[in-house]
Amino acid sequence: MRVTVNNQVQSYDGDPQMPLMWYLRDELGLTGTKFGCGIGLCGACSVHVDGKVVRSCVTAMSDVSDHKVTTIEGLSPDGNHPVQKAWRQYSVPQCGYCQAGQIMQAAGFLNQNPKPSDEDIHSAMAGNICRCGCYERIFTAVKTASQEV
Repeated sequence: MRVTVNNQVQSYDGDPQMPLMWYLRDELGLTGTKFGCGIGLCGACSVHVDGKVVRSCVTAMSDVSDHKVTTIEGLSPDGNHPVQKAWRQYSVPQCGYCQAGQIMQAAGFLNQNPKPSDEDIHSAMAGNICRCGCYERIFTAVKTASQEV
C-alpha cells in the first residue's frame, strides 16, 4: 500500500492492521507522535489524515492507504504554524510529552473551526490529556492561534 506522510509518498507492505503510530515511529523515524494509552483516549498520538485529527494508535495502516497523513514534523516546515507559535508564546509545555498531540488536535480543530468560541475550544481539546495540568495555557494558546488562522 501507499500512503503520503508529510507530503512524501511512502510504501508499506507489512501487516495491514499495524497501528499507524508504530509505522510512523518505527518505520519512518517520526518520533514526535507519542504512545500514550494505546486505546485512543489520551490524544498523545494525534495526527491528521486528510486534514482530520485521528488517534494513530488505533488507526490501522489499511485505513490510511492512499491517504495523506500529517504528523507534528510535517505541520510546518519551519515550526511556525500559528498553533506552534502560540505554544511558544505562552510556554505551554511542562514535561512536553503530550504536546505534539495537543498541537495536532488544536491545528486540526482550528482548520475545521477557525473562529471558535471558548466553549468550542474547551470541547475540542477535552479529549487530549495533559498529565502536568497545563490546560489553562493550552486554552490560551489555542484561543490566540485562532486569531491567526
